[in-house]
Amino acid sequence: MEPRASVLLLLLCAALCTAQVELMDCCLSVANRRLRPDSVERYRLQRAGHGCDISATVIQVRGGRQLCLPPPENQRWIQRLLKVVDQRKSRQQ
Repeated sequence: MEPRASVLLLLLCAALCTAQVELMDCCLSVANRRLRPDSVERYRLQRAGHGCDISATVIQVRGGRQLCLPPPENQRWIQRLLKVVDQRKSRQQ
């Protein structure tokens, strides 16, 4: 009976570990849509190969809507946008 108990315990541990995996929404494509910095609430960078197929800048605008923009590398306007958002966030803290 002890081998059965250890197998059941192992299965329970495996089920709990997989249940705690965080699901992430991935951008499937990006748009070259310019935004005003004051409309951006927050952002995160999505990297290809880390759970998603493409790299992108995921922008959350006021109202909770998310937009997928190109990654900041080689996109100076996105670099400037993220810098302004970061500066605004640091002033608020």
